[in-house]
Amino acid sequence: MQAKKRYLILLSAGACLVLLFYLGGVQLPAASRSRHDRSRNGYRPDQPWPHFSDPLHPFVPWDQTETEEYNLHISPRQKRDVNTSVYKGKRCRMDSCFDFSLCQKNGFKVYVYPQQKGEKISESYQNILSTIEGSRFYTSDPGQACLFVLSLDTLDRDQLSPQYVHNLKTKVQNLPLWNDGRNHLIFNLYSGTWPDYTEDLGFDIGQAMLAKASISTENFRPNFDVSIPLFSKEHPRTGGERGYLKYNSIPPFRKYMLVFKGKRYLTGIGSDTRNALYHVHNAEDVVLLTTCKHGKDWQKHKDARCDKDNAEYDKYDYKEMLHNSTFCLVPRGRRLGSFRFLEALQAACVPVMLSNGWELPFSEIIDWNTAAVIGDERLLLQIPTTVRSIHQDKILSLRQQTQFLWEAYFSSVEKIVLTTLEIIQDRVLEHGSRSSLMWNSHPGGLFALPQYSGYLGDFPFYYATLGIKPYPKFTAVIHAVSPLVSQSQPILKLLAAVAKSQYCAQIIVLWNCDKPLPAKHRWPATTVPVIVIEGENKVMSSRFLPYETIVTDAVLSLDEDTVLSTTEVDFAFTVWQSFPERIVGYPARSHFWDSNKERWGYTSKWTNDYSMVLTGAAIYHRYYHYLYTNYLPTSLKSMVDQLANCEDILMNFLVSAVTKLPPIKVTQKKQYKETMMGQSSRASRWADPDHFAQRQTCMNKFASWFGAMPLVHSQMRLDPVLFKDQVSILRKKYRDIERL
Repeated sequence: MQAKKRYLILLSAGACLVLLFYLGGVQLPAASRSRHDRSRNGYRPDQPWPHFSDPLHPFVPWDQTETEEYNLHISPRQKRDVNTSVYKGKRCRMDSCFDFSLCQKNGFKVYVYPQQKGEKISESYQNILSTIEGSRFYTSDPGQACLFVLSLDTLDRDQLSPQYVHNLKTKVQNLPLWNDGRNHLIFNLYSGTWPDYTEDLGFDIGQAMLAKASISTENFRPNFDVSIPLFSKEHPRTGGERGYLKYNSIPPFRKYMLVFKGKRYLTGIGSDTRNALYHVHNAEDVVLLTTCKHGKDWQKHKDARCDKDNAEYDKYDYKEMLHNSTFCLVPRGRRLGSFRFLEALQAACVPVMLSNGWELPFSEIIDWNTAAVIGDERLLLQIPTTVRSIHQDKILSLRQQTQFLWEAYFSSVEKIVLTTLEIIQDRVLEHGSRSSLMWNSHPGGLFALPQYSGYLGDFPFYYATLGIKPYPKFTAVIHAVSPLVSQSQPILKLLAAVAKSQYCAQIIVLWNCDKPLPAKHRWPATTVPVIVIEGENKVMSSRFLPYETIVTDAVLSLDEDTVLSTTEVDFAFTVWQSFPERIVGYPARSHFWDSNKERWGYTSKWTNDYSMVLTGAAIYHRYYHYLYTNYLPTSLKSMVDQLANCEDILMNFLVSAVTKLPPIKVTQKKQYKETMMGQSSRASRWADPDHFAQRQTCMNKFASWFGAMPLVHSQMRLDPVLFKDQVSILRKKYRDIERL
């Protein structure tokens, strides 16, 4: 009986299948029909799998196999449902979607496409392109490029924005070097539009990297994309304002514990978090203010709290709150990122992040736990208790780190762009990449170039962190521009005095004179090696080249007509050992703002403060030779070489920009300036009014490139402890200084 039932069931199933085939309900695809044909007819399996017709064919990731025609026939919602990411190259990483071979020959060079006629570019995007074109990475030859940047404005991809570029998909695909986006970098601040504000850019980015604001951890491709901060169109291109923390207050508490002031969204995405802020607002030390008054039709959607919120909102000044609060809430808005983030950093108001799923800016290199509090939107009510529990020592540390990060990476468009490029360069040149310490401690990754050395102890900034000291010897570099015609010339006296220093390891004479090198017997016999090097192209900048013959950490830079005693050299070096990141020396100069001419001025008058120590008689770390040569633009170095002037000013600008500190002036004899002026080789140069006018011009040119005036005034001069004290001269270590 059971056997008959089974036969009947099988017979019925067979009959049904025959009937279905007959009616066309099921079709067996012909073997010759390609996957492309199936996608044309709307066929798509739930879990697509790559179709390999040739086992030796280059691999294509599964999420890049859909055709353009297929994408035209499905809605954006279907695309989001089908894919785990809005980007087709979701699985792209440096090893799969980046061609390293382009970087091997010429290093890390960046090419910017020429601007197309009729294409409008926003001011913010123009600032980005100008920064790249003015950087040391730029090349105008695409054949030398490792990375490519579009001239098409991709910053604002909100279709409702006036900055939105139409037909971008076609324009990008028609670029001759596009190559499916390989080795391309796309900058974006805004994506998606109302009401859901997705992260879709509206065109296929292919295998391009994204430097994107408000990017989610879900769509962020680690070690491929770069998360950048959201910045306004008013954000300065270069320089930028310093952080607002002028001094550390102990204890580090301010008038308010936690503040926020911003829009509240009544409808759409981003409304939940800000709508709930009133639950923790107490109008005392926790002041969280929102307003409904934004958009054209806000009154149509206003709720019962709007009028009360708006009235409370108008009572407080935002800047006053920002500067007088210990913590600043940074909740998500329509998008994950917010302008409040950079505002809080600059104000030394510790950011309290409340934007679940946001990949924080430069998360690849910055340890945000040292500068911010990472909150959870679902635990909003616990935020006040959490920030109150943070110890004052930790608050002080967080606040100091906000200032460092702001000034190192976020204060200008230039720093944001250069940080992005440096991150990518570290990936490309992995063997020479920066450590986390270099990125997260002073002076930051932009000034600590890993190509110089892989050992932190070779830099002047990390001695205290590593618990080490610089090498206790110096190399003297004497810049010679006059022929050697007499044994009584100042250069020979200087060479003998320096050679007698107990700290001198060697002396290098940089021969930048048009006359041939003197014979060896013309130089005096010394107890230390004397190496004579012919200057490269006989230009001023050659005195700051990173010569391999300089084997010590300290460099004593000297002009040929400088007059220093051995005692003065010893004392200056002793001082430098305590301040290895600064310039330490004798001839001091200052800068000032000329309000009548509205420009920076240069003065050599003896006043109560100074901001420069000239490299005619100064000690500094040899790393600054490398930084001068490899960090500064060719335009500034060419200006110095053409004028044969201002190289000492430029070095002071560079060191002060790195350290944010003034140089250090040490004791000198009172007649130092007159002695310098009295020497025949340079008397005309120092007295020439054109020489002085050139230095005024240099000051303003340099300040323009740095984006601000980096020089810092100081009133400190370091003397020996018993200098001019009424005690026996025999008790003084540097007794000769007083006699000079």
